[in-house]
Parts: sequence; structure tokens; C-alpha cells
Amino acid sequence: MKSISIRGALASLSLSMLLSSLGTSIASVGLPTLAEAFSASFQAVQWVVLAYLLSITALIVSIGRLGDLLGRRRLLLIGIALFTVASLLCALAPNLWLLIAARALQGVGAATMMALTMALVSGAVPKEKMGSAMGVLGTMSAIGTSLGPTLGGFLIANLGWQAIFLVNVPVGVLAMGLALYFLPSDRSEKKADRAGFDVPGTLVLVLMLLAYALAMTLGRGTLGPLNMTLLLVTVFGLGVFVFVEHTAESPLVRLTIFRNSQMSAGLVMSMLVTTVVMATMVVGPFYLTGALALDAASVGLVMSTGPLVAALAGVPAGRWVDRLGTYRASTTGLIAMLTGACILPALPMTFGVPGYIVPLAVITAGYALFQAANNTAVMLEIEARQRGVVSGLLGLSRNLGLITGASVMGAVFAFGTASGDILQAQPEAIAQGMRLTFAVAAGLILVALVLGAISKIVSRRLIAPC
Repeated sequence: MKSISIRGALASLSLSMLLSSLGTSIASVGLPTLAEAFSASFQAVQWVVLAYLLSITALIVSIGRLGDLLGRRRLLLIGIALFTVASLLCALAPNLWLLIAARALQGVGAATMMALTMALVSGAVPKEKMGSAMGVLGTMSAIGTSLGPTLGGFLIANLGWQAIFLVNVPVGVLAMGLALYFLPSDRSEKKADRAGFDVPGTLVLVLMLLAYALAMTLGRGTLGPLNMTLLLVTVFGLGVFVFVEHTAESPLVRLTIFRNSQMSAGLVMSMLVTTVVMATMVVGPFYLTGALALDAASVGLVMSTGPLVAALAGVPAGRWVDRLGTYRASTTGLIAMLTGACILPALPMTFGVPGYIVPLAVITAGYALFQAANNTAVMLEIEARQRGVVSGLLGLSRNLGLITGASVMGAVFAFGTASGDILQAQPEAIAQGMRLTFAVAAGLILVALVLGAISKIVSRRLIAPC
């Protein structure tokens, strides 16, 4: 019976992860249709995706902390309900701005699911099975990402744009039912034992993260005056946040947790590696169309290779983590990513599509292994009462990596092409841009490898007998 409960709990958490990742990818494919339906500009309709992303980025850590205080199961149920209702509101929206508002609300629900799934799986699954559980969550996230464009295109073509939001409703109801039945109840605590919620720290963190996300997304990677101002606001906000957390009686994030070298390194490594993964999504379409002369349908098929490999590799990767241990599995994943990132720019264009797909598959499989190992290592290193906020920090690190990767790696690619207009660039110029981008990507993976090695050495010294 216990085995059935664990599987049921994992199923509910997996569906939550699927919904949150599907929410981004399925909406992206509908932007042209939405622009036509609402007679809106592409710049305006982009906020359908941006509002969702901003909500997740700004709130994921705060929601993780709320879960620690109020009960993670209770808050997850609220998050699933909010996401489901917001999905219905998206489908019923009579104009673009109400749709964007509903998407922002949907992002709050997604942030709740992202922040609490890993925290809850840490309590629902035995430690010796944690790697496998993290692999399952990684698989569901990859399935949501890869399924979105295909499912979204099918639904829009046959049922209209409203269907890309309505499809979340039955899945959300199922996830809520499974969570109600299988997830263990939150432990009751006396009011005297409960810490208060850090409102000032939350407000500062939300504003700081919003400023960074907007700096990275507005202007398509160019550092104009507005972007620079927002980055300065981010730096100033970080200083204010550290001060507020030092002086708060019950801080949102206890800064002492960053003294744990493995956890701190894990968060930074997660951001670096996700930045690299985002580079494949940003650069890939331009390279495939501009350098290899593929049509749109072929590009979509090739680009689906990455998420498909991640989906297939997720569960085996989790089992490898349980067998090898988190450090060896994480290092193996990073070495695989580094190998792919070095092979991809080294192969000449004459290798064609196979010369792109094979290194991409190696990078993605390595990422699946790294992610399962890194998430397991970070979640095992913390106290149970801080699982929510640290799970939120893990989600934030990935989101910041995606945002930074889209902006910075896109800018590196544009610089490498040495062309004012990428769409008019010659095939060799685009190939050169791709080579520079993945040279930078390889450098980021090397930094992650070094950080992992240093954190392991430091942790060994700390636990070594005097």
C-alpha cells in the first residue's frame, strides 16, 4: 500500500510539473493566431508569454517560503486550483489585455506548482529513491516543453486558440484529485512555533527579480538605456534585499543556508547549465534555416530532438543518480554536455542535419543527468523546514538561466555573425555565430564543473575529523 501511495503522490507532482512547463510552450505557438484574433501587434501579443514568465520568476521563491509556513500540500492544492481556473479565464478572455491578466494569474499557479513539487517529493519519497523521483519530474517537464508546440498547433487548427488553454482544465482537475488523495497531510504546528512571513523582503525580492527579467527580455538582448537602468535597479535591489534579510526576525531566505557550499554551487551551476540549454533553443532555428536551408516543418522536427531526448533520458538518469551518487552523476552529465558543446561548433556544415542532431542529443542527455543529480543533491542537503524556499530557489535558478540564455546567448550569436540583420546573413556568417555561441557555452559548462569540484572539496574538509 505504501508503494501505491508513493506512486500516486509522484503522479500528482508529475502532472503539476507537466502543467507548468506546458503553460509556456503551448502558448508560444499560438502567438500568430492570437495576434490575428485580437487584431494586435506582435509586440503586444508577446506579453501573453512574458506575463506568465514574469509571474513565475518574481514569485517562485516567496511561494516556496509560504509553503514552508502554511503547509506545502495545502498551498500546492491552491496553486493547482488557481492554474486551472486561470486557464479557463484565458479561454474566456474577450480581449488581449484580459487574456494577459489571466496569463499572469496562471503564472502564479505555475510558480506554486514549480516551487513546491520538489519540496513535496523530498518528503514523499525515500532518500534512496530521490534520484529516480527527480528524473521522473525532469521527464515530465521535458514532455511538457516538447509536447506544447505540437499539441498547440493541432488544437488551434481544429478547435481554435481557446483550446490551448482549455486543455489544462481536465489535467488540472486530475492533478488536484491525485494530490488530495495521495499527498500526505501537512504537519500541524503550534502558532508559537510558526515564524512570520517576511513582507518587506518579499516585496524587495519581487521588484528586484521583475527588474532583472524585464532587463533581459525587453529590447531582444540589446542593452539600451532602459535595460541598463533596470540592471542597476537589480543590483541596488540585491543590496537592499541582503540588508533586509540580515535585519529581519523571520527572513524570507535565511542567508546562512548559502554557507552550505554544495547547495550554493548547485544553484549557480543550475543557472549556468540552463543558460546553455537555452542557447540551443535560441540559436538552433537560425542555424537550421540560415545555414542548413531547412524549411519550417523540418526545423520544428529537428528542434523537437532536444526535448524528446530529455523526456526519454529523464527516468534512466534518475536511476543513475541513485546508483552513482549525486556528485559522480552530476559530473558525468556536465562532461557529456561539454563534449556535445565542443563537437557541435567543430563539425563543418557539410555534416548537415546529423552534425547538429547528434551533439544536441548528447548535450540534452547530459543535461537530464545533471539536472536529476543536482536537484537531488540540493534537496538532500537542507532541513525539512526549509525545503519549500530552497525548492523555489532551484526553480528560480533555472528560470533565470532561461531568461539570461535567451538574451545573452542571443546577443553572442548576433555578435558572432557580424551582421546587422541575422535574417540577411550569409550561411557561413550564421555558422560562425553558432560556433562562437557554443564556445561560450562550453566555457560556462567548464565553470560549472570547476564549481562542482570546489564545492565537493570544501564539503569534504568541513566533515573531515579534526
